[in-house]
Amino acid sequence: MSRLIDRGAITAAYVGIGMALTIVVSFMLFIPIEWVIWVLALPSGLLIGYYANQRSDRRAGPWGRILANGLFAGLVTGLTTAALLLAIKGLFFYADNGFRDPDLGGPISCQGGADCVYQRYLDDGRGPDLEAAGVTDVDSFTRFYWSEQFGSAGTILVVTAVGGLGGAVLYGLSRPKPAAAGAGAGTGTGSTSA
Repeated sequence: MSRLIDRGAITAAYVGIGMALTIVVSFMLFIPIEWVIWVLALPSGLLIGYYANQRSDRRAGPWGRILANGLFAGLVTGLTTAALLLAIKGLFFYADNGFRDPDLGGPISCQGGADCVYQRYLDDGRGPDLEAAGVTDVDSFTRFYWSEQFGSAGTILVVTAVGGLGGAVLYGLSRPKPAAAGAGAGTGTGSTSA
C-alpha cells in the first residue's frame, strides 16, 4: 500500500503547528506586531516544505510525492496560523470592555464586544473611511471586520501553502542523490586483516 504523504511530512506538519503557534502567539499576544506574521508566512512555508521532504529522506522518487509532502506541511502550517490568528482576533473583539489608559482619556463608553471595537475605530478618526466602505453601525462594522479578518487569514493560508510548494521544489532541485549500492563497502573503521 502506498501513502500519499510520507510519515516524515506528517512529522513536519506537527513541527509546522508548533512554528505557527510560536509565531502567532509571539507577534499577536506578547508583542502585537501583526505585519510580522505576514512577513514570515512565505519563509515559514518554504522552510516547512523543504523540511517535510528532508525529514522523509526523499532522496529519490516521484516529483508528485515531493510536492505533495511540501504542500501538506505548508497547508497544515498555514491553517494553524490562520486559525490561531482568527482565535486571537475573536478573543480581543468579543472581550473588549472599553478599557483605555487614563492618560488617553479613560474608558470608552460602549457596550462590551463589537460596539467597543467600533467605538475605538471611530475615536481613532476612521469614521469617514468606514462610511466609505458602507459601515454605518455596529452590525455592518462586525460584518466588515470579520470579512477583512477572514480575507487576511485566507491570504496567509495561501501564501504559506505556496511557500510549502516552493520549499518542496527547492528540496527536489537540491536533494541528496541516492547512494550507489556498495559505494562505501570495505571502508569501515573496524576491519582488520589476518
